[in-house]
Amino acid sequence: MAPLNSTKPDDPQVLVEEKKSARILTLNRPKQLNALSFQMNSQLLDLFIAYEEDSNVKLVILKGKGRAFCAGGDVSAVVRDISAGNWRLGANFFWKEFTLNYIMATYHKPQVSILNGIVMGGGAGVSIHGRFRVATENSVFAMPETALGLFPDVGASYYLSRLPGFFGEYVGLTGTRLDGAEMLACGLATHFVPSERLSLLEEALCKVDSSDPAIISAVIDEYSQQPYMKEQSAYHRLNVIDRCFSRRTVEEIISSLEKETLNKKDDWISATLQSLKGASPTSLKISLRSIRQGRLQGVGQCLVREYRMVCHVVQGKLSRDFFEGCRAILWDKDKNPNWEPSKLEFVSDRMVDSYFSKVDDEGWEDLKFPARSNLHVSAIAKL
Repeated sequence: MAPLNSTKPDDPQVLVEEKKSARILTLNRPKQLNALSFQMNSQLLDLFIAYEEDSNVKLVILKGKGRAFCAGGDVSAVVRDISAGNWRLGANFFWKEFTLNYIMATYHKPQVSILNGIVMGGGAGVSIHGRFRVATENSVFAMPETALGLFPDVGASYYLSRLPGFFGEYVGLTGTRLDGAEMLACGLATHFVPSERLSLLEEALCKVDSSDPAIISAVIDEYSQQPYMKEQSAYHRLNVIDRCFSRRTVEEIISSLEKETLNKKDDWISATLQSLKGASPTSLKISLRSIRQGRLQGVGQCLVREYRMVCHVVQGKLSRDFFEGCRAILWDKDKNPNWEPSKLEFVSDRMVDSYFSKVDDEGWEDLKFPARSNLHVSAIAKL
């Protein structure tokens, strides 16, 4: 018998099960921690659009095979495509991914994402925008983009900016990892269900035969519990996080964290500073501005803006940090990227502005979404 985590090259990357009025979609690249390929984004987009129009489908369940829900977009493949001389292939990947995020954020039917394992980057994009996000004791959430020379994308400027206080700025800039209890506390997860009860939950959901969010929520509630929050959790440090991460600039955030340590040594602040000082200075500055703008924008506006930003990143004219981050973290694994510019003070406001402007390239256009019929407030306001 093949081991649980094995997949053959010709295995479908998304497994589809039909159970009464529920559809169960399983991300099926366990060896790659279910990293989203262009093919997976395309298939998920087609399925979600088809299910929305199919009156026989009442509920969509999304989960991952193996020890991850989804560790993010397959950026290695994206960078390979770009390195072959066509940055537009990279842009196409994000166009498809962001369109999927938008469809999920404005979806008329309940989506239940089972976040049993790693949920990072693009994995957050295909789950956090959905109505129900079920964390477990195995959940590990992070948006680690600033360490890769990227920025929290997939609509993260929308959902991070809606976390309590300035917790979203903290999570987005540092790439810190959150467990299931922390995800529930800050609102990234809607429920916490122990992993041993997931199969029972799934069975119960498949019997529901309803698209009423209140009914779905009540079913998940039956299997949910209140998890224990670790004593050293960053969530207990919200007062310090709000004090420091509410500052106007990245430099001021770092300076205020350093001031906090003048009176007493604090391991959590030291680790936070280390994360910030190891990240791409350009990424930190564009990420902070992106999250701040996200506070005032709808999810569609955030995705359109993030698409502009990501096109500048993959085009590589403004900075090569994304390629250097992939080299240092994913390929050579020396974890010693040479960022350019190398210091925050060398990244001017004008350089940051450039990422938010239209891309000057023949034929390039802003992200456009498929038409959505009668969008009601509840379709958007899920966080």
